[in-house]
Amino acid sequence: MNINIYTKNISLDEPLKIFIEDKIGSLSKFIKGDAVSANVEIGKPSKHHRSGMIFRAEVNLKIGGQILRAESTDLDLRVAITEVKNELQRQIKKFKEKYADLSRKTKK
Repeated sequence: MNINIYTKNISLDEPLKIFIEDKIGSLSKFIKGDAVSANVEIGKPSKHHRSGMIFRAEVNLKIGGQILRAESTDLDLRVAITEVKNELQRQIKKFKEKYADLSRKTKK
């Protein structure tokens, strides 16, 4: 799985990069094939947010010709990344079930 990380209004340090690669990379066990890429965008919505430090995580997961997308905001960046991973995991399972159902219908 190819993982591209983009940041907005924050800097990417090595522990955060490893955390993202571990969390998003763990989704590869649900997906077979090499044509999978993930675009991860993390950051703060603005530099002067009045509600405190709010972080945003967004992942666009491209599986062949399909795109799965998840987004989360939280006070902790690592929690937002974990929520995005869980949402993508749910979407992948749903996508695989739908694909399996379609293949069963065509085998008459």
